[in-house]
Formats: sequence, C-alpha cells, structure tokens
Amino acid sequence: MRRMILPAAAAAVTLLASTACGGGQDGGGGDSGGPQKIKVGAIPIVDVAPLHLGLDQGIFEKHGIDMEIQNTTGGAQAVPSVVSGEFDFAFGNITSIIVGRSNDLPLTIVANGVTSTGEQGADFGGVVVPEGSDISDAKGLEDKTIAVNNLENIGDTTVRNSIRKAGGDSDTVEFVELPFPEMPAALERGDVDAAWVVEPFLTASLNNGATEVASNFVDADPNLSVAYYFTTEQIVNQDPELVDNFTAAVNESLTYAEENPDEVRRILGEYTEMDSATIEKIRLPRWPTDGYKKPAQSIADLMMHDGVIEKQPDMDKLFQ
Repeated sequence: MRRMILPAAAAAVTLLASTACGGGQDGGGGDSGGPQKIKVGAIPIVDVAPLHLGLDQGIFEKHGIDMEIQNTTGGAQAVPSVVSGEFDFAFGNITSIIVGRSNDLPLTIVANGVTSTGEQGADFGGVVVPEGSDISDAKGLEDKTIAVNNLENIGDTTVRNSIRKAGGDSDTVEFVELPFPEMPAALERGDVDAAWVVEPFLTASLNNGATEVASNFVDADPNLSVAYYFTTEQIVNQDPELVDNFTAAVNESLTYAEENPDEVRRILGEYTEMDSATIEKIRLPRWPTDGYKKPAQSIADLMMHDGVIEKQPDMDKLFQ
C-alpha cells in the first residue's frame, strides 16, 4: 500500500501555520452595504461552467457578491491558495479536499461542483484505448500502462476501482503522469496502453479512433460528485453570511446550468480554448444541488484502500 502526503497537502500545512491568525481577502464590502468582493479559484474546464454562467447572468451580484474568478491548475493549487487566504473559495476535486482534511487542514465544502452523468459509456470522463487495441474492458487493463493527469488522485484511484470491479488486479497497473492535452497523441503513438481522460479530451480521443473501455466515475458511484466548491472553517466561522450567500449563488448557478445546456455550451466559448465544433460534441456532466454528500465517502474508502490517505477524515465535518 502507498502511504504519502500529497504535495498540495504538504504545502498547505506550511501555509496554515503561517496564516492561522490571518483573515481572508481584505476587499470585502459587507460593512459598507455594497457587494462583497471575493476571489474564487477555478480550473478553466467544462466542470465550472455554472460558476461562469452565474457571473454572466448576474446571479452572484443578486446575492451581494462581487466575484473575481482566478484560473488554477487544479486542486493541487487550489487547496493551499484557499488555506493561505489567496482565494476565499475554490473549486477542487474530492481527492485533494479529502487529503487536505485527513492532514488536519480546516477545509469545508460549501456546495457541489460537478457530478457524473451516472451512465456507463456516456459520462464526461472515462478510460480509453487506442484504435486497434485488444483491450475491450477494464479487466484488460491489467499489466498495462495508463496515463492520468495527476498521480495519487481522482483518476488513478477510480481507475483502480474499475479494474477491481471487473475482476482484474489493479496492483499490476503502471500509472504515468501526463497533462490531459497530451494524452490523445500519446495514445496514438503507443506511448501508453490507455488513458483516463475527461472532456474535451475524451471526445478528441474518440474522434481519433480510440475506444472507451471504462466509465471510472460511474463505477465508483453513479452519483459521484467529482469536485466541490470549498473554503476554510475560518471563513465559515468569521463570515457565515458570506458563505450562505456564496452557497446560494452557486446552487442557483448549478440549477441554471442544469436547465440550460445551450447556455453552458455558449459560455464554454468565452473562458476555455475549445473551438465551437468541439463544444457542440462534448458530453456535459450533471450539476445537482443535493444528494452529493454521501458519494464522497466512496472516494474516501477507495483512497484508504489504495493508501493515498492514512486515516479517514470526519466526513460530517467536511461538509458545511
């Protein structure tokens, strides 16, 4: 079993020690009666379309929030940035948040982020193999090399589970770290036997002739929320009104995105580098506002099994 503290958690532990007595952002406007200024860290991918739609549609302004969205590279950057006070809130995958919480970082989830479609072969992420591969299912991934964007994270954790569920031995797999944009080409060259990809790289891979052999999010839990919006206990305690307003705005934005897929595709053209043809073809995830807490336990259990964390965090304290 692998036992480790991920770099994000290690960095955040150091930052926590230096900022434990600090505030959050200093640009709030609550006392003056105007909108409260906040910074939110979010990776510029499909998953955060509701956040951008909420800003575009004036939803956050309606809830008294003047929001600035700052691009991140993912949970590895988002966790320490929230702990340090650089961001008031951030979007991060569940594994990064659980690792932080298991290492006693005061992270608190305040809203859902993005959820699996729950449909095998029709999710917004999956494991693909190149054209001509003899791998036809997750069990066939035994003894193979699989690309993931980050090691010891949501990708390899859920892919190992898919292999085990199919009757395979997940301990025989070698995972290699590659950025998502490089995966379709790596598959075509034969550098890896398979790759875990999310949209828009899933559609790009399939268009290049790849075959999807596993829906790893669905295998973990059909209602799996892959990522969430989170903050610190400090902000929850010091400014509960801000947290309530932010949560209400996010939930309204999630519902707007869920009910208006055409608007989702429109806004993707404004904050991502996807072209219009790709935007029209990609699979969209779900954005529910309830029922997203329980599936997080499934990921915590898988992380314990794989040795990504050494102790189970208190999941009740993880959610506001």
